[in-house]
Amino acid sequence: MKRRPLLYRARARVRAGGNFSLNRLIPNILTLLALCAGMTAIRFALQAKFEPAVIAIGAAAILDGIDGRIARFLKATTDLGAQLDSLSDFVSFGIAPSVLLYVWTMSQLQGFGWALVVIYAVCCALRLARFNAQLGIEPPAFAYNFFIGVPAPAAAGLVLLPMLISFRLESDFVLRSPYLNGLALAGVAALMVSRVPTYSLKHFRVKREWVPPTLLVVGAFAAFITTEPWATLAMVGLLYLGSIPASYWAYHRLLRRTGGERRVATQPGGDAT
Repeated sequence: MKRRPLLYRARARVRAGGNFSLNRLIPNILTLLALCAGMTAIRFALQAKFEPAVIAIGAAAILDGIDGRIARFLKATTDLGAQLDSLSDFVSFGIAPSVLLYVWTMSQLQGFGWALVVIYAVCCALRLARFNAQLGIEPPAFAYNFFIGVPAPAAAGLVLLPMLISFRLESDFVLRSPYLNGLALAGVAALMVSRVPTYSLKHFRVKREWVPPTLLVVGAFAAFITTEPWATLAMVGLLYLGSIPASYWAYHRLLRRTGGERRVATQPGGDAT
């Protein structure tokens, strides 16, 4: 039997080892960048630089929103990427908002304020753990447009709503109240671990006739976010909060129409909207 050249055999071993191309690493690189943004937000919070801290959390949310989509586009979804994404989400949308709010206002309540931010972080961890436990379970067809409970990035935005509004107003006396923010922490924490269906945009499709209006809305959003960023982000948060009752009604209407079993809607590639 003719022996193959040594160089050919070495190359075959490299291919058999399953080395990844750089393109397949891009989603994980984006996830790590999101994790770094979350850690940077914690650093800014400890330095009482609240606006840069919120910007860092926003950057983490953007990176978290695109890493899963890029992974699916490149056919580079892996179990490692899913677990890394959840760990990044916990730091960026669980720990970072908790530390930020504690330094901003909740420290006024001392031990009780610390307990509230810890409860929020624990609920975020429980939500992400539940999400990972449901990976691989096939939901009903209509449920792909819904999350069960508020996803972690959206929860971070909701819990920071009083702070976002205070950045726009000249006085934050009421908005910085630890009681108001404590109520927001408790409410959002409950929504994260609840069974309330919320809209997911991962599989959202735009009809052909709605493409121009959609592009117009995106352009208007870009204009407002550059001129009035805090007011625009606060308005987006309020609109999302107002969409929760509508998503609950739409989910149960579809459930009754299909007569299907109520199951948890899960999608691979992260917990972002």
